[in-house]
Amino acid sequence: MPMLLLIRQLILWVLLFMVSNGCSIRVSAPEYLREYAYNKDGAGDQLPDVSRLQPLVPVVEPKSKYGNPSSYKVFGKTYYVMSSATGYRETGIASWYGKKFHGERTSSGEIYDMYAISAAHKSLPLPTYVRVTNLENQRSLIVRVNDRGPFHSDRIIDLSYAAAYQLGYLAKGTAKVRVEAIDPARYRPLQDRNQQKNNAKSIVSDTLQKELTDKAVFVQIGAYGEIQNARKVQARLVKKGLPVKIVHYKNGNKWLKKVLIGPLHSLQSAESLLPGLRREFGAGVHLVD
Repeated sequence: MPMLLLIRQLILWVLLFMVSNGCSIRVSAPEYLREYAYNKDGAGDQLPDVSRLQPLVPVVEPKSKYGNPSSYKVFGKTYYVMSSATGYRETGIASWYGKKFHGERTSSGEIYDMYAISAAHKSLPLPTYVRVTNLENQRSLIVRVNDRGPFHSDRIIDLSYAAAYQLGYLAKGTAKVRVEAIDPARYRPLQDRNQQKNNAKSIVSDTLQKELTDKAVFVQIGAYGEIQNARKVQARLVKKGLPVKIVHYKNGNKWLKKVLIGPLHSLQSAESLLPGLRREFGAGVHLVD
């Protein structure tokens, strides 16, 4: 048997073995679009550090050669890429994506950084700068679209983990937003610089920053008598990508096991987690130093 044919057959048998045993096969290239599996995505190991996120200044850039086909197909549906973002303005639902895609290649060929400010859109040219306003709290942010998605019919844009955090809907998961394309050639930064400052103040005030310099904040999920129960809760939270620890403490004559999320070095970031956690674990979820 020719050596080349033998190698091909060996590769085929390996692939069949992997599929039959439930292994996933990841194709690295050409990989224009990622397989979206939102239910398997999650938050990062830490919350974004707002103090290190510089406001984006739109600049004129050439279109990505890799990310702008005239059309593409996902899940059997064909999407058409706009030739220009001029005049684009839309209101709808925004979501976010995080740890599952961190470090992966985006549709423009760049590497996705969940702690940077970026976004995915189904049809805008790549890259495009847009102003996204959370209509539920009026926070506004300029983001750079360099990826494709979200491929859910009820969502118009997918923001990075850090961008969603700045706009205040990280814990909720989605928000109603207004998305407006920016022409970099006509962009005037003063208004947006002021808006960025207001965002930062609303996320963590100067007083809170000073207060949290020497101490961190934790979210207590509950206190359990049995370690097995505490570990079950811990496992559920770890799957969400949250930092979790179990602390043993004595209450009278009884030892209890506290399940804590943290340390979180921002009071706002801790508070943003509370609504979702209380829906899942009950009203007893609360902040502790």
